[in-house]
Formats: sequence, structure tokens, C-alpha cells
Amino acid sequence: MTDSRNASRMVLLVTTAVFINYVDRGNLSTAASLVQGELGLNEAQLGILFSAFYFGYVPFMPLMGVLAERFGAKSVFAFGLALWSVATLLTGFAGGFLSLLLLRIVLGIGESGAFPCASKVLAASVPPERLGVANGVLSFGYLIGPAVGTFIGGLLMAQLGWRPVFILFGLVSLLWLIPWLRAKVPEPAKTEDGIAGPTLATLLRERSLWGASIGHFASNYGYYFIVSWLPFYLVKDRGYSLETMTLLASMGYLLNAGAAFGMGFLADRWLRNGHSATKVYKSIMGLSHAGTVLCMVGMMTLGETGSVACLFAFLIIAGASYPGLFAIPQILAGPEAAGRWVGLQNAAGNVAGMVAPIVTGFLVYSTGQFGLAFALVAVLNVLGVIGWVWVLPAVAPIDWRTRQRG
Repeated sequence: MTDSRNASRMVLLVTTAVFINYVDRGNLSTAASLVQGELGLNEAQLGILFSAFYFGYVPFMPLMGVLAERFGAKSVFAFGLALWSVATLLTGFAGGFLSLLLLRIVLGIGESGAFPCASKVLAASVPPERLGVANGVLSFGYLIGPAVGTFIGGLLMAQLGWRPVFILFGLVSLLWLIPWLRAKVPEPAKTEDGIAGPTLATLLRERSLWGASIGHFASNYGYYFIVSWLPFYLVKDRGYSLETMTLLASMGYLLNAGAAFGMGFLADRWLRNGHSATKVYKSIMGLSHAGTVLCMVGMMTLGETGSVACLFAFLIIAGASYPGLFAIPQILAGPEAAGRWVGLQNAAGNVAGMVAPIVTGFLVYSTGQFGLAFALVAVLNVLGVIGWVWVLPAVAPIDWRTRQRG
């Protein structure tokens, strides 16, 4: 039987880790206008730097999922956090574009283990009927990261400059290792080869994995477009001061996080009331992507007040879908395969992080406006509806013994 007290402790610890994860990865976006001015970078170079994180993050994520299954989530998570914290700290000493580029890639490698490890821990700690709440809390943690990071980081950068803030945040991040290394992290039983559950080939044959990966990509494209470029958009395109940008962006991120937190509880309530996981999660995911299309059209066509209102609406609608991004694979894969499944799905989803910031940078650089960038997000979110609603067959635990024999 699941130890509810330890399960709560695991949820708290992994939530704190992904909160730190998103604070550290988002610092460069907050500092973009300051870094650009000091180092003489153009918008295209900023886009490359925003995307560079994902060139370390995406390729290493499936590997981190396998390592978490073989060596345990505890040690892999600890290594990853230590690596990304040091990369954050050293960013404060970067002297130019190339050093920033290298450190962003290292940061991505370190952070690549966070969600495979967190999903493995939650799948082993939390019963399926409570995964909505657990992932709502997890989503709140990583979504509140940009809000807190932008608010505190933006205010500190306005007073101290950007370099001391990176050094400070890197040092503070390392403190998480103290409670984590003392914690009792559950691990499912392993076979003689060190890994339980399905093989990689079995996972790649799963239609559910492909549907979830397509949906995850569409969801992440919109999110990473916003989280990478929102501060710059508000300052350069809308003419807000750094302080006003900090307030508006933080408010938007808070709405995003609050929607995710609330939807996690609602999803579990609907499940307890007798609705199937398939009906609950497919409805949430499909409606979220459809709503995103409408919000992007509004941001592209409306004036200042209307576009900011659509921005906030998008952040609420998108936030409501985030618990499903990881609850769905945790239900499907179970504790035996959640780490590897999420490693693959999250890698596919975060290809969006590789392309969204850099594509946006070149679109803005070449056109001088954000209209085409908003249009592209709208088009790609149609893929989200297709992936979650039509390609994904059902949201139910997979019998891996039957799959392996098949």
C-alpha cells in the first residue's frame, strides 16, 4: 500500500525541483534586454541562445529516462540538478555569445533528467486516482517558476544587473540536494538486467506514445514561444518598462500556474464521480488546444488591450492542460515504464523548445513584428487536437506482459 506521508513528501520534493528547473532555465529570457545591450546581440542571436538549452535538453532526455530506470531516480535527479545549478552560476561569468551558448547547452543536459525522474517517482508513489492532483501540484511548481523567477529576477536585475542574479540563483538551487539525498525515494522492482517493464522497441510501437508525443509537442510550442519571448515582446513590441513587464509577465505566469493547480483537482474529482480517464483527459487536452488557436488569432489581430487579454486567456487555458501532459503517460506506462515513457514523450515534446524560440527570433528579426509567430502557434495547436483526441486511443494502464509477448 502506498505510504501517503512519503508520497506527499515525494510530490513536494519533485515539485520544488521542477520549480527550480524553470526558474533557472527562464533567467535568460528575463535578462534578454540587458544581455543584448551589454553583449551587443541581435534578436536572431537571442533566439539561438533561447533554443540552445533544448539542444542539450532534448537529446539527453531519453537517456536520462533509461538511467533513472537502471540506477534509480534519486541519484540521476541529484546529478542533474547539481549540473544545471553550476551552469546557472557560471552564466554570471559569461563573456560573450559562444560562452553563453555552451552554458545553455550544459544547462539543458542537467535539466533533462527532471521530468523522467519526477514521473518515475510519482508513478511509484501515488495511486492512479490521485495522479491528477499530484501532477496539478507538479505543474503548479514548474509554472510558478517563471512567475517567481521573472518577478524576483527582474527586480534584482533592475537593481544589481544580470550577472549577480545568475550567480545567486545557481548557489540557491544547490540547497535542494540536502533534503533530496536524505529522502526515501521509492523504486519499483528490477529484473536481472537492471530494468523492469517493456523494451524500447515495445514502447516505440505504442500508438498511445505517438499520440501523446504529438500533443505534447503542440502544447510545448505555444508555451515555449511565450516563456522565451514574453518579456522581450512586452518591452520591445508593446513598449513597457522592465518593471511593468515584470508585473504583467508575473501575473500571466501566476494565472497559468493557478489554472494547472485547479485542473489537477477537478480531473481527480471527475474520475471519482465515475467518468473514465479517457473522457476526462481527452476532453481537457482537446479543448485546451482549440482554445489556444482562438487566443493566438486574437493576439495577432486585436489591439494592445485585446491582445494582452488574449495572452492571459491563453495562459489560463494552456495551464489547465498541463496536469494531463504527465498524468496521461504515468497512467498508461505505470511505475515500470514511466521514466522511459516520459523520457521519450518529453523529448519529442521539447523539440518545440529547440525550434520555437529560434523560429520566433528569425520571424521577428525578418518582419519586425510578432504576427507570423502567433499564426504559427495557432496552426501547430491543431496538431494538438489531432494527437490527443484521435491518435491517442485510450487513457488506461497498459498490460506490458501482453505487449511484450505480442
